[in-house]
Amino acid sequence: QVQFVESGGGLVQPGGSLRLSCAASGSMFSIYGMGWYRQAPGKQRELVATITNGGSTNYAESVKGRFTISRNNVKNTLYLQMNSLKPEDTAVYYCNTHPRLGMTWGQGTQVTVSS
Repeated sequence: QVQFVESGGGLVQPGGSLRLSCAASGSMFSIYGMGWYRQAPGKQRELVATITNGGSTNYAESVKGRFTISRNNVKNTLYLQMNSLKPEDTAVYYCNTHPRLGMTWGQGTQVTVSS
């Protein structure tokens, strides 16, 4: 099992930026494809961005061109740079493997975009 600890969320105005981090425990991080997911109030959790163990990335249409996923396998850390934030980006953001391998979700980090 790998444990995930997300951080970096907060309150930001529309058009602002945030950088999320996900620290993963264990020595197997580098072999996993990873993803950022988010869950808005009253909605199902959705996939936002993915990165393979080789560094190939993919994005949901709603965030393409605004968000950038990256990883540092030496630090066992996943990142999500979020620019041009919109109120509809408000959600709790989580990291986990992609594809899903049944690992436990972390506590997530709250992102609120509001003026």
